[in-house]
Amino acid sequence: MNPRQRLLPRAGAAAALALLAGCATVTPDGGFGDVAATTQNRIGTAPQLARDATGQGALAASLRDLPVFREGRPLDMDTAVRIALVNHPGLQATYWNVGIAQADLAQAARPRNPSFDFTRLAGGGALEIERGITFDLVGLLTTPLAARMETRRFEQVKRDVGAAIERHALETRTAWVEAVAARQALEYARRVQASADAGAELTGRMAKAGNTNQLELAREQVFLAEAARDAARADKRATSTRERLTRALGLWGREADYALPDHLPDLPAAPAELADVERIALAQRLDVRAAQAEAAATAADLGLTRTTRFINVLDLGVANKTQTGEPTGRGYSLSLELPLFDWGGARVARAEATYMQAVNKVALTAVTARSEAREGYLAYRNAYDVAKHYRDTILPLRKRIGKEVLLRYNGMLASPHDLLADARAQAEAVGAYIEALDTFWTAHAELEATLGTRLNKEKTR
Repeated sequence: MNPRQRLLPRAGAAAALALLAGCATVTPDGGFGDVAATTQNRIGTAPQLARDATGQGALAASLRDLPVFREGRPLDMDTAVRIALVNHPGLQATYWNVGIAQADLAQAARPRNPSFDFTRLAGGGALEIERGITFDLVGLLTTPLAARMETRRFEQVKRDVGAAIERHALETRTAWVEAVAARQALEYARRVQASADAGAELTGRMAKAGNTNQLELAREQVFLAEAARDAARADKRATSTRERLTRALGLWGREADYALPDHLPDLPAAPAELADVERIALAQRLDVRAAQAEAAATAADLGLTRTTRFINVLDLGVANKTQTGEPTGRGYSLSLELPLFDWGGARVARAEATYMQAVNKVALTAVTARSEAREGYLAYRNAYDVAKHYRDTILPLRKRIGKEVLLRYNGMLASPHDLLADARAQAEAVGAYIEALDTFWTAHAELEATLGTRLNKEKTR
């Protein structure tokens, strides 16, 4: 058997082996299970992929038995995140990027199908038939490399989807904090308005009896008007923040009529004392991992570019020709692109430049992560200290002053105006404390997102 005759079975065997080795499968969840497991470890809640459209526009079945819907209990922060990660349609659309990337990976792992050529020529009493099967030899040889490249892209897509989940979890937490704080501020603003209304009515009666002047009456009326204005603003803010939370949850209809707690959670006994926020950020943040993976993938791609810089198109095929009155001819065909004008140097130079660009992006991402970790932790500690100062110092002092003013008023040593003025001062202090709590819990959620981990899982010093 001559070399030409031996070429056909060898080429067919190589094609068969490459085909069998490259048949990657698509899992039922599209690879989303890995994303869900990683997300659960990072944010404490596992997202779920809605596999069919039967429940679109309705609450997911896994959420219907939650106490917030079944028993009308107030919605807590962790439950809000759980609902958002399952029920938000925009986030569900993002989840399917993982399945698309896995399908692309499976497709890349399969070599191109061989092509069959058939030509029939007739004329002058002669019939000529040509048949041929052509394999993409370069495709067969580089299929494992292409599969590895798609594997890296698949991992990148999973990281991107995980980052989108974490961003939405942060948005949901901050929306919940703002909605509860706005509801708490609204209730207190209404109490202040009621107190201002009573004070203005009392001052009006005193003015009619000649026990006070018009200046004091005008002051109380202005305070009442400002209290009404503040209550209206608080009502608007409570409505807008609740709607923002509802959008983050993906709820509508009767499910959107959920209850919220009356007030924000109290401050923890002590703030989280993190030993090294920079180390945590570099180890946990997905953007740092993504930048490192991109640099590694670019380096691998550079090696692939150098390997194939000269062999751009190489097709191997089998030819068979039949002509009437003539013996059947058999052979093979081979086409090779000659590097006369393009030697591949520009592609290699571009790959090297792209790799150095990726390396510098890793450095920039690391610098940014370190800075944001420090900034976020300082903001968290500052917010805790301010809220604690209001809780432990300013509010107790205001209460003590209020008791003293009330005692003096009962002993006829203070006027009603002194009592009303102290009530206004206490209202301002309580409003500032609610705002400080809002700032702290927002900073708490943002720090968790910045570090890529839950604070209660980190070891303290």
